[in-house]
Amino acid sequence: MASLPLLPRHRHHPLNPDSTPASRGRPHGRPRTTSHQPRRCQSGSPREITTITAVTTPADRRAALDRAARLRQLTETDQDAIRLAQDPQFGRWLEQITTTGGCAHPIHLTGRTTTRDAATGEILHHYDTRNEPGERLLVRCRNRRSSVCAPCSRLHAGDTYHLVQAGLTGGKTVPDKVREHPRLFVTLTAPSFGPVHGAADGKRCRPRRDAGECDHGRPLGCPAIHATGDRLIGQPLCPGCYDYPAHVLWHANAGQLWDRFTRAVRRHLATAAGLAQSRFPDHARLSFAKVAEYQKRAAVHVHAVVRLDGPHGPGTPPPPSASADLLITAVRAAARSVVVRSPYSPAAGEHALRWGTELDARPLRATDNTLGLADDAVAAYVAKYVTKGASDTAAGTDHRLLTWDDIAAVPATPHVQALMRTCWHLGGLPEYAPLRLRSWAHTLGYRGHILTKSRAYSTTYTALRTERADHHHAGLQLPDTPDAITDTHWRYLGSGHTPGATLIAAGIAQDLATNRKIAREVFSA
Repeated sequence: MASLPLLPRHRHHPLNPDSTPASRGRPHGRPRTTSHQPRRCQSGSPREITTITAVTTPADRRAALDRAARLRQLTETDQDAIRLAQDPQFGRWLEQITTTGGCAHPIHLTGRTTTRDAATGEILHHYDTRNEPGERLLVRCRNRRSSVCAPCSRLHAGDTYHLVQAGLTGGKTVPDKVREHPRLFVTLTAPSFGPVHGAADGKRCRPRRDAGECDHGRPLGCPAIHATGDRLIGQPLCPGCYDYPAHVLWHANAGQLWDRFTRAVRRHLATAAGLAQSRFPDHARLSFAKVAEYQKRAAVHVHAVVRLDGPHGPGTPPPPSASADLLITAVRAAARSVVVRSPYSPAAGEHALRWGTELDARPLRATDNTLGLADDAVAAYVAKYVTKGASDTAAGTDHRLLTWDDIAAVPATPHVQALMRTCWHLGGLPEYAPLRLRSWAHTLGYRGHILTKSRAYSTTYTALRTERADHHHAGLQLPDTPDAITDTHWRYLGSGHTPGATLIAAGIAQDLATNRKIAREVFSA
């Protein structure tokens, strides 16, 4: 970013034409001299003041006017960036933006924190935002969506990578022996709600000889070869035949489907071991971490890491009979058996909601010499999808819809808008009130978290953030006093950036990303 000119801050700024004295009635080129006469106070006696003499030449005035005209031609963003650069605390403000990693929507806080010795009352450390630019402190927004804040989503993806990898290879309170436990990478998909256009790597979309037409007069096949970026990919061949209520209700019950799936896996494992289901926790424990992803047809499918541990979690070995093949058999049987029935509705009827027929379950390799997927690749794959929102895959939007008219304003395909309208329509029916479909119309009815995990799988996001904060605080060289008492008081002021601050923060975020890329290349060389 080019250096910004630092302009002097005066009450009568030389760039303001209104503050420039007029030069009428004076010979060209002669400097103007002004004297401020003594003013009288209320008592009538003159008050002594210093006489100020200002000398301004026509050349200086013309230069100031030309400069002011150039500034007025700048955009609002550039003018705001110049305003920030004029601030005496601009350097400290840049430090705050760099500390947040160039966060696009930082949180503005005001307050103080004081650490005292509990025995003597001595102040060991004190921080107050009154000395900060604008008397506020900027902290990260921590939004996981890359479409909302790319720097914070990158940090969240890194945390997700370490969270998933720790459950695969150990570390972060998870023992290294966990790598020898049966582990799978499972993909569960949604069922078909109607035929859609698809990409088949240069092949015809849906070739059908004498396919005929549906009841709405649309062809049941598609002989076209769709390119990768074709907007028809994922769109139904006939919107009238597509089962939109079933699609929305499947999304709304996807979390319950997953819960019943994990219970069914435990039940099948207990049956294979000759145990009652109630005795399964005494012999083994099922741990998992899953991430949801929107497909091109705007339906969610699930990627999950499933691991079989001993009764006390990853620190204990699983039963001797446990194996990856046994876990695969249980996963496939559970996916076929579970079903969730939606409440009966006079408008939509009753739906039996199941997983799709496409299921993938592959073991992870325990060592470099065994077959299976690599742990690092799986962790990176899960971390990649955790930063994606509905808007990234054109399967919704990242903000909630407040009215019916908001749906038409969403930049989405007619298929996605039809799903949103179905959410809005079904959300108004009393039998579907517990699903809160109107509140989740922006995500097409899907109400679950993008990433969820079982309690004993690995560490938590909170633990990772606490460890990172402790690492940063280690550089402050605070006194190590076990009996210290910390008193804090913080208040929320707002969030976001001004236009000029947004430009500067984006430049800082880009610089940090470039530095990380160079560091990775040097490290891998």
